[in-house]
Amino acid sequence: MRRRWLIIAVILTAPSGCDNVAWGGVDVSLRAPGEEVEDTLPQSIPEAEEPTGPALPTGPILLAGTRDGASATLTVVGAIAGDSLIPFPSEAEIPGYRDQFVRRFLSPGQALTLFAEGVRVGRLTVTDTDVDLEQCVAKPRVRGIVELVPDAANVDHVLALTGPEATRRPFGDFRVLAHNYNQRVASLNLASGIIQQLGMRWPASVLEARADIQAFHRSDSAEPSIAATFLLGDRLAVGESAPDAYSLFVLATRGPEGYARDYVWYRESATDGKGAPRLFDHLDWDGDGSTEVLLDVFGSEDRWFAAISPRGGSWTRFFEDPCGAPLAG
Repeated sequence: MRRRWLIIAVILTAPSGCDNVAWGGVDVSLRAPGEEVEDTLPQSIPEAEEPTGPALPTGPILLAGTRDGASATLTVVGAIAGDSLIPFPSEAEIPGYRDQFVRRFLSPGQALTLFAEGVRVGRLTVTDTDVDLEQCVAKPRVRGIVELVPDAANVDHVLALTGPEATRRPFGDFRVLAHNYNQRVASLNLASGIIQQLGMRWPASVLEARADIQAFHRSDSAEPSIAATFLLGDRLAVGESAPDAYSLFVLATRGPEGYARDYVWYRESATDGKGAPRLFDHLDWDGDGSTEVLLDVFGSEDRWFAAISPRGGSWTRFFEDPCGAPLAG
């Protein structure tokens, strides 16, 4: 018997990208895996029709956002070029670039391939586009109708890729890994060790300082990973922090002797400016076999994206929007 995917087409209900799910209606149909609806929608405007203007990316575009019941709202992260991610330029850097970019990649009717928890889960059909002014660089933001496989019917955070190569990626087994007691304890132990090692100020309670914890399975590891954010004098939201605030992000993967840290990001507001990161989602978006992890970072006046990945035997932050730079001395 051929496996069949249940595609859930949901009707647009709200323009914002909040985390709360509010269904406005469900339209259900059955399609076999080979019956790719993506192929019936335009992925891009033919180059012959592209007006002259700024040079645009030739590879896929990465977007990130949230589903709001019947729709999803996604903001451009950057253009994928090899194993790099190119930041979206400001209008001051390249006048007219944003409009050309939207016409080429994100015009109404175009289809984006959706991913969550590292696997392909559906598509989004663009209905309208505006500008995300909460990002430190004003970037295009799209809204559209989502269609999801049944297992991902309740997903909230999603990533998206443009282009025909994304539609050729196979659907995966979607699963959400809920963090358990041992992982929560491991996150506290890891944070305590880092605080002691770096000589950071101790919070009144490491447990209460933990603002976020998520467990997930990377595509390049058989063992589960955890990502946790600890804050002192701050919160995971855009807004001012205390003058002596700091953020601590730690990523760890289970090994033979428990969870071992993969990546640590410690940032002091006084010297680096506020930048409170949390795990957004993960995906091998460049197709090189290694997982990329996208972080959502909250500043004092805006927010931005950063990305980390294992490279050369160790994890590194290889991408960050320009507003993440430390304060000038």
